[in-house]
Amino acid sequence: MPQVAAELHSRPPFERMMRIHESLKAGRYPNCSQLAKAIEVSTRTIKRDVDFMKFRLDLPIEYDARRYGYYYSKAVEKFPSVPVTEAEVFALLVAHKAIAQYHGTPFEQPLQVAFRKLTGQLNDQHALSLGNLEQALSFHPFAPDEADLETFQILSRALQEQRAVQFLYKNLGADKAQTRRVHPYHLACVENRWYLVAHDPARGAMRNFAMTRMRRVLLLEDKFTLPKGFRIEDYLKGSFGIFQAGDDFEVVVDFDKWAGELVRERKWHRSQQLTDLPGGGVRLHLRLNNLAEVERWILSWGTHATVERPERLRETLRKTAESLLEAYRVARKEA
Repeated sequence: MPQVAAELHSRPPFERMMRIHESLKAGRYPNCSQLAKAIEVSTRTIKRDVDFMKFRLDLPIEYDARRYGYYYSKAVEKFPSVPVTEAEVFALLVAHKAIAQYHGTPFEQPLQVAFRKLTGQLNDQHALSLGNLEQALSFHPFAPDEADLETFQILSRALQEQRAVQFLYKNLGADKAQTRRVHPYHLACVENRWYLVAHDPARGAMRNFAMTRMRRVLLLEDKFTLPKGFRIEDYLKGSFGIFQAGDDFEVVVDFDKWAGELVRERKWHRSQQLTDLPGGGVRLHLRLNNLAEVERWILSWGTHATVERPERLRETLRKTAESLLEAYRVARKEA
């Protein structure tokens, strides 16, 4: 199947309807079989698209039995606006504002182009609503990832075609980068950072790679088969972020009244359970497969959070607190 036709098949019905509209407007009198062959979809799909255009979008489509094809019974200057609900208009605005986190990065231009395509068919009323809401919503991301667009495109293609990739990768704390050859399963954006979730055949295990630390990324000819039933939600269910481990920890953290109000306002993890404490505080229960990320998160709360379980995490935080105290004590002496 040609690549362009394959892309059209996978795109939303709007693009197929635009192809049909262009053919009708040009007076080609296309029929379902011709359109299905050109776009490489079934005739049933084309028939549904034509019916939608005629009965839902009120386009003057008629069938000419002598020429065995559809035509416009009167002039159509512009394809009508696709019906959009108020909720969808707001969702578009959120998407537009979310682009702000990629301002100044290689992602900004293609994201803006995609957004203009999405909003190009809005009618005047919806366009006005979008404009009125523009100043009412904003995103202020903290330290967005400086991911490379070319790397992203190579990995996206590898995911679509289920092809292996090779790259240089430097682990945190390592002296030099190593060549890695993996089977990409998923791209995930976690806390404004892009990660590749992949299977490493040489190590016989799944690995996560920060895109910003990948260099000289090559798309290989080697094909692989994605395991049946793989779901990123299941893969990450025991992680507080992206890190993975084979352990099983019950993490219990008590928050004081001030922090408790903030903790109650968000869903921090799918396993979380909250229990009210005397005085307005809250106890957070989590089930995690590693402690690395939740440790940093707890430290960010300062004295407002106290770990109850597991003891291993309590001991790690105690040592960290002692190290911080010593570091500041030495800094004061040197000053």
